[in-house]
Amino acid sequence: MSLDPSFLLLLALRMAIAASFVVSASMIAERTGPVIGALVATLPISAGPTYVFLALDHDAAFIAQGALTSLPINAATIFLSLAYAVLAQRHSVGVASATAVAVWLGLAALIKSVEWTLSMGIAANVVTFAICLPQLARYRHAKMPLITRRWYDVPLRASLVATLVATVTSVSGWAGPSVSGILALFPIVFTSMMLILQPRIGGPATAAVLANGAWGLIGFSLAIVVLHLGGLHLGAAFGLSGALATCVGWNLGLWWLGRRKAAGVRPLR
Repeated sequence: MSLDPSFLLLLALRMAIAASFVVSASMIAERTGPVIGALVATLPISAGPTYVFLALDHDAAFIAQGALTSLPINAATIFLSLAYAVLAQRHSVGVASATAVAVWLGLAALIKSVEWTLSMGIAANVVTFAICLPQLARYRHAKMPLITRRWYDVPLRASLVATLVATVTSVSGWAGPSVSGILALFPIVFTSMMLILQPRIGGPATAAVLANGAWGLIGFSLAIVVLHLGGLHLGAAFGLSGALATCVGWNLGLWWLGRRKAAGVRPLR
């Protein structure tokens, strides 16, 4: 990593921008309950800025290849959510979160050892959602208690995502697109929610946020496909814009369907 002052200043700016996204989204999640909180948490508030900064340093082919590896990594995040949701019902935040992250790291190591194609990545997500969504359904409903923020909440969230951005942007030049694609999707948002929310509101309520997030991660997987295809054929800017639009559109659709269901209105066929 270069120690040139201009590089360090740019790196600090990138870290601050990414941290502000995650901090803002986490605060919204705390105030809106598990369903809306999960929809906010599954927006690309950590991976998005990371990929934008990668696009500033690398060409569209690099971004497309990184997205190809990020696609199966999204499936690993679903298993992280399931592992945490099961363990958080009865175990401490240390046990539940550490085990869930260990599951993610183990799957990430396995994913790194495979040469992925787009069809393989899509298949991995389809199979994962088919397995995990029914299992997560039982953990989706929990009352969200009033949350009292502690002084270290914002610094913890900011430091986690800032460290991720610094790591990815600093090592991407020699690590290559595959490793960058894996690191870009490290579950910073979910991990920070585990560490911050469970001591405050308990395991079941925190698990409900992650369990509801599984549906949002379907849209995230679609966004990664858009990023890969857009970066491959139309350029990184189009791929990034299309991926963001896909995530936002999908989550707004989930919110709309949830509102209709709550109001007792049958969706149009």
